[in-house]
Amino acid sequence: MQPVQNIQVGGRSAKSLYQVTMQGTDLDELNRLAPEFEKRVAAISGLRDVTSDLQIRSPQIFVDIDRDRAALLGITTDQIRSTLYGAFGSRQIATIYQPSNDYEVILEVLPEFRQNEQTLSSIYIHSNTGQLVPLDSLVTIHRKAGPLSVNHQSQLPSVTVSFNLAPGVSLGQAVDWINQVKTDMKLPPTITTSFQGTAQVFQDSLAGQGLLLMAAVFVIYVVLGILYESFIHPITILSGLPAACLGALITLMLFKTDLNVISIIGIVMLIGIVKKNAIMMVDVAIAHQRDKGISAEQAMHEACLLRFRPIMMTTMAAIMGTLPIALGHGAGAELRRPLGLAVVGGLVVSQLLTLYITPVIYIYFEKLSKMLKRQRGSELVHPAE
Repeated sequence: MQPVQNIQVGGRSAKSLYQVTMQGTDLDELNRLAPEFEKRVAAISGLRDVTSDLQIRSPQIFVDIDRDRAALLGITTDQIRSTLYGAFGSRQIATIYQPSNDYEVILEVLPEFRQNEQTLSSIYIHSNTGQLVPLDSLVTIHRKAGPLSVNHQSQLPSVTVSFNLAPGVSLGQAVDWINQVKTDMKLPPTITTSFQGTAQVFQDSLAGQGLLLMAAVFVIYVVLGILYESFIHPITILSGLPAACLGALITLMLFKTDLNVISIIGIVMLIGIVKKNAIMMVDVAIAHQRDKGISAEQAMHEACLLRFRPIMMTTMAAIMGTLPIALGHGAGAELRRPLGLAVVGGLVVSQLLTLYITPVIYIYFEKLSKMLKRQRGSELVHPAE
């Protein structure tokens, strides 16, 4: 039994949801280390349903050629291999052509002789002297268990260990635990491991999440800097983002929800929604300062009084729009719920803080801007000799 996911990542099917794959050039070494790796992963208390696609249960027969005896009788190893392939392989010796179809003629022993190694005593090989030599006098048979199938990935033999998560355990924790297992085992250089499917996508997305958020903030800063022709006021507008992100993270923690790709999308959306509050206040304050010639404190006070109602209306509309997603009702709601929680929590916290933080930061940055302008003007009037 395997639950069907709303978004199925990766084409590999396994008994559990997440997979980690071991690859190696030495098949015997891979088959020796894979069970130990599976055993250590299964011992982790936060993981469930640990299974592997390696099943060393197939009875196999290994044929060792006595090269010295074969050379003494004038028989080459190529003759022995060709004889074994002709008996137990799928050698095509002819093709029968018919008007409606073609039929391949395959040379092999009868099916009842393919199940027992005693058949080798009934197979003879011509020596260079023309004598018939029984095949079992030239080889030694060894029995042992082998894998039912040899899986490959990127043309290398591979073993995939799949696992599920215990309740309350995040995928990030599981990845760290498994990486620690790999470190403790001190795997040889010939053995490599990599996560597959959802676990691999998680690692790839985790590596780029910080860069994504930084790029979004940088683009917003550049656009606002061009809009206001200032290097300082974009920082005033972006000052509410830490409070919004903090609110989103706290909300996810309170509802015991992972920081996954869907919640990251919600935080990116939150960045665009939250900055409009500061834009509405800063835009009016700058216009009042420029048109009325009043101080920064008076301009921001008038901007707050004028823009309070639009800010509250737009924020409440955004919260009410995402609240049904955060409540998590309906089919597939567990997929969308992290997005709603991140947006609602971030908006609530940012709304409570930015109405007080943004005016203060604007006033101090405006004073800093005037001080820098005065300093630059004095340098132009009294240049250094």
